[in-house]
Amino acid sequence: MKTNLILAFLFVSTIALGQKQSAKDQIASAVMAATETQRAGATVMGYDANGKFVTLKKGTNELICLADNPNKKGFSVACYHKELDPMMARGRALRAEGKNSGEIDKIRAAEAVSGKLKMPKSATTLHVLSGASAHFDAANNEVVGATLRYVVYIPFATQESTGLPLQPVVKGGPWLMFPGTYRAHIMISPVTK
Repeated sequence: MKTNLILAFLFVSTIALGQKQSAKDQIASAVMAATETQRAGATVMGYDANGKFVTLKKGTNELICLADNPNKKGFSVACYHKELDPMMARGRALRAEGKNSGEIDKIRAAEAVSGKLKMPKSATTLHVLSGASAHFDAANNEVVGATLRYVVYIPFATQESTGLPLQPVVKGGPWLMFPGTYRAHIMISPVTK
């Protein structure tokens, strides 16, 4: 009984503080944000034993997947099209320099407008699988308690250029977020009860 309570406590603590996973489990959980046909060929980035962000698996297709950050609460993995990598990598580099979200956005915006930051020429996707109390069940190779959100980046798109509303019209319906900016994207969030 005492052992079960200790194991339950450790399990709940791991979820609350983020999961420390092996490279194998990071790869397995990160690709859950991709479609089944894209998982095997995806590049996966995650964390080594020292907590450094590294490439865990070099892929063969268009997707780059990010493992759950063990230093953040909850669970969140994402996969995005390789054309988004310059923007994503620039954000990570600026964060490593100690910049906050507002500073990162301002710098990337200026670089995107000037052409220094290469942005996708066509619509590109980001899939996020996350949940505040979600976790990866390695024994069953599944993420439990998470929802999947789709983001389709269309840099500098506007309501006028897309015809999309600027807020959801129906639950789960697509809408344009950050119109007219380098971060303009179609947001498609899961319907929750």
